[in-house]
Amino acid sequence: MLTLLVGAADQVSVFNVFRYITFRTGGALITSALIVFMFGPVIINSLRTRQGRGQPIRADGPQTHFKKAGTPTMGGLMILTGIILSSLLWANLSSVYVWTVLIVTLSFGAIGFYDDYKKVTKQSHLGISGKLRLATEFLIAGLAAWIIMRAGQGPFSSSLTFPFFKDLIVNLGIFFVPFAAFVVVGAGNAVNLTDGLDGLAIVPVMIAASSFGVIAYLSGNAVFADYLQIHFVPGTGELAVVLGAVIGAGLGFLWFNAPPAAIFMGDTGSLALGGLIGTIAIATKHEIVLAIIGGLFVMEALSVIIQVAAFRMTGKRVFLMAPIHHHFEKMGWTESQIVIRFWIIAVILALIGLSTLKLR
Repeated sequence: MLTLLVGAADQVSVFNVFRYITFRTGGALITSALIVFMFGPVIINSLRTRQGRGQPIRADGPQTHFKKAGTPTMGGLMILTGIILSSLLWANLSSVYVWTVLIVTLSFGAIGFYDDYKKVTKQSHLGISGKLRLATEFLIAGLAAWIIMRAGQGPFSSSLTFPFFKDLIVNLGIFFVPFAAFVVVGAGNAVNLTDGLDGLAIVPVMIAASSFGVIAYLSGNAVFADYLQIHFVPGTGELAVVLGAVIGAGLGFLWFNAPPAAIFMGDTGSLALGGLIGTIAIATKHEIVLAIIGGLFVMEALSVIIQVAAFRMTGKRVFLMAPIHHHFEKMGWTESQIVIRFWIIAVILALIGLSTLKLR
């Protein structure tokens, strides 16, 4: 919205700063953080009053989790409020990429909100089934993929690029839509599975957002893209502003989610954040790099898939408990050990992912 001030730059030269994506990204970060800091306590108190018992605790989970009973969930509402308001203020609203990402984020957040609502009201028997939920997610993600493909340039818009190889491009044609939908849905649910300990999901999300902020800015800039020999995707630089808002909202949320957590983000936040990052990955043509940068989320999702598959085929479990962060809890690791070590892994994977921008 503030980009409209650029039109008055001839009369007021200071308005020129709103032309620059870097300036607006910083503004979005600070604004979203302030929004969450200011309204966080109000939202937490409101949710605590309305939810009563708060987030249900798994009976078969680690014993240390029972002390968290009563902690309110749906904290994703804080995050989404910061991201949406800040993005609307600082991003260029003529960008189809910005609107597509925000719509996916809100839609996935709504699905997560409904699931959270059923949990806290003990009405898990009501509403959509798991299969219908996935079908709805695929429908939303597929529509977003189609819009992104249509917004792109020629055959490249439906192509899959590969890290480390500047000339390796595979045109998926119409199959790009289901592939991209799988990326978005997979990212959303992988982040959702990771959100099991205080601060475990939000910091890796911010790390991934920072990485893709760099990727979006460079991919959307013809000069930098040519210098790094990465694929130029016009218009995606504006997504760096949205990702700045994600980082700011994440910092604000972490203030309240730090151990002992005053609130959990719930499916409302985790599903929305994963869907957001997945959508930006397909817009910037870095879907495979997402699997590297978001490797921690991939690991968490794979642990659940392996556990379920192994139990169905053999009747035995591979892990003491899935997702894998619970496995380490069962092994005797403290919550802080798991969280900090997983953060370290997320940073290392992000650095590896960013290295693909130059190693081509």
